Amino acid sequence: MTRFALVLGASGGIGEVICKQLAKAGWSLYMHYNANKNQLNLLRYELEENYPNQQFRSVQADFRVELAAEKLAGSIQSVQAIVVANGQAVVKLLSETSEKEMSELWQVHVQNPARLIALLSEKLRKQDVSYIVFIGSIWGSTGSAGEVMYSAVKGAQHAFVKAYAKESAFSGIRVNAIAPGWIDTRMNQEFSAEERQMVLEQIPLLSVGTPQEIANMVEFMLSGKADYMTGEIIQINGGWYM
Repeated sequence: MTRFALVLGASGGIGEVICKQLAKAGWSLYMHYNANKNQLNLLRYELEENYPNQQFRSVQADFRVELAAEKLAGSIQSVQAIVVANGQAVVKLLSETSEKEMSELWQVHVQNPARLIALLSEKLRKQDVSYIVFIGSIWGSTGSAGEVMYSAVKGAQHAFVKAYAKESAFSGIRVNAIAPGWIDTRMNQEFSAEERQMVLEQIPLLSVGTPQEIANMVEFMLSGKADYMTGEIIQINGGWYM
């Protein structure tokens, strides 16, 4: 029987590697993107060539706007897992963060993912076991000066995971999150060498993480080997926050 996972933010640095890892593990995928259609198409063609017996479908929605979840949910026929790996960052002082930026952060990280899960919950409940995994953040656990609103919405994701894990457990839905530290993605490469060095000096393992390490944990959570785990926030950060 075909197993479908929906990966939000599939064209991003972490989302793309998650898609590759899940496809390797036998999952068929709905791969969500917003604007980076070319990157998503390249990924889909690669997966279709490597795994011809599986299905890979592109789905588009702009999570910055209302009703994006409704639009996306209408494209999903069957789903056993949802991986919330989309997002956007705002690196500003709180006093410099606009109302529009605050609203978009909430829509992208909390409201639209939560609404989408609500709309797809009936499909998840049709499976004996199903999964929801949020890619949260170290800043959702400890907070970051200069990224106050980003920290706030990531903290909201972590709270959602704990609450919805309790609410949906009787339906067989496992809800967990991964809270990465500094991961070597295209987004983080925008920081200067000096800024990167300052971060490295704070990380006990003295190295940054890779998207593959996050994808490995996602695959484990969806593998059936972690089915007695729900409501957990797994820290992958090299010891930066414990």
